[in-house]
Amino acid sequence: MATVATAAAAAARHNAALLVPKGDGGNLPVLDSGFFGPRVAFVPEFSPTCTQRNASVRAVMAPPQLQQQRSPASSGIVKHALTATEKILARASEKTQLVPGENVWVKADILMTHDVGAPGTIGIFKREFGKDAKVWDREKVVLIPDHYIFTADERANRNVDILREFALEQDIKYFYDIKDRSNFRGVCHVALAQEGHCRPGEVLFGTDSHTCNAGAFGQFATGIGNTDAGFIMGTGQLLIKVPPTLRFVLDGEMPKHLLTKDLILQIIGEISVAGATYKAMEFVGSAVDKMTMEDRMTLCNMVVEAGAKNGVVPADSTTFKYLEGKTSIPYEPVSSDGAASFLQEYRFDVSKLEPVVAKPHSPDNRGLARECKDVKIDRVYIGSCTGGKTEDFLAAAELMAISVSSTFVPNDNLLVWLDLFTLPVPGAEGLTCAEVFTKAGCDTPTAPSCGACLGGPQDTYARMNEICVSTTNRNFPGRMGNKDAQIYLASPYTAAASALTGFVTDPREFLS
Repeated sequence: MATVATAAAAAARHNAALLVPKGDGGNLPVLDSGFFGPRVAFVPEFSPTCTQRNASVRAVMAPPQLQQQRSPASSGIVKHALTATEKILARASEKTQLVPGENVWVKADILMTHDVGAPGTIGIFKREFGKDAKVWDREKVVLIPDHYIFTADERANRNVDILREFALEQDIKYFYDIKDRSNFRGVCHVALAQEGHCRPGEVLFGTDSHTCNAGAFGQFATGIGNTDAGFIMGTGQLLIKVPPTLRFVLDGEMPKHLLTKDLILQIIGEISVAGATYKAMEFVGSAVDKMTMEDRMTLCNMVVEAGAKNGVVPADSTTFKYLEGKTSIPYEPVSSDGAASFLQEYRFDVSKLEPVVAKPHSPDNRGLARECKDVKIDRVYIGSCTGGKTEDFLAAAELMAISVSSTFVPNDNLLVWLDLFTLPVPGAEGLTCAEVFTKAGCDTPTAPSCGACLGGPQDTYARMNEICVSTTNRNFPGRMGNKDAQIYLASPYTAAASALTGFVTDPREFLS
């Protein structure tokens, strides 16, 4: 673990502010339990003040946070404040108080599985509950084939067949079959949001590590293994250890050249790929308040790359507006109490940050894009659950419209794919994303899947074996199909700028 001095120096180098505990180099005690109060129908206004007991902090490039003393409750019963994650788990476990580190049985609101996780999950479910067993709730299981779907590989296609057979057998309400293009939705994490399966205050489990994407909606969302998923299929619940919460305060105005992908790469570079191991990462601040839902999804999507159990953004009017017309199921949003205890707090002034990349071969191998300008690349990939949403493609097309040289490879979600051919790009004289990409010499936007991101079967479109700038989420050796490939993770702006030059490129060279 980096020393306090090293962390402070790193924060100063990258124009970020970091709060660190005095004395013990970051090892804070487990904080006290809390009390979950009455259910609420609306999100209370968030207070930027929090209390950290048994821990003093000092600030780098930010004023120290004042400690506040809480008065005893008039009834004589001490009511402990809770974080958003603790409130959600308290409700789901029907408890009035929780302690970080406590194991509780949590009721699931949604279980999602896809063509990679489902065959194993279904096998375990039938083995443990019986070959004729029924899932605990056919309307709470969501099946989405999205990983290895456009391939001639027989084993991959058999996985999709298993989903199809199980959906028919169990009468699963939400099965987005690839055979029906009017019903198929593409990449699971974006589809969950678009189809209204992500709701504030709820618990969502998925057999995919990036299920944490849904934390953008103010819910507890985390990835699980096939054994846990099989148990949930039969019982609707799972034993969960309550995680402590790290709080990230993002303030300031986002510069024109910066995107949310830059922020999460900055954060992961700051705390490392192990910096949030089995912790919740909560995002607040004026910059977060102004983010769109797709921005917040990008932020929460990659918390697992820091080792986090989940990420969460408190639900607000932006969340509620996004959900209008997407779900008729009532939900109860929560936010952290003003006096909630956080294991540690980090502060960033986003107005001072620069475009960054994660260099090979780790998401925390952070570098400024401008410092990598001599890295010659072979390909750029724009897509995936992290960087393949409508706003990601609009950002790339906006920059692409400035110049028409080089090539790159986009990929996306089905509804996003439709947007690429219909939505005009700002400043592109009415051209759509697809038209801008074609004019720039890009491949035609392809049918949506996850295949290229994790290196699917040999015939997977855009399977990498080169030096690549990618808007995906991982750059470990072999991640995109070849152990010798070198992958630079970047924002859609940086990816598009790099496609235009053939080198890793700071987007400020094109964006005034």
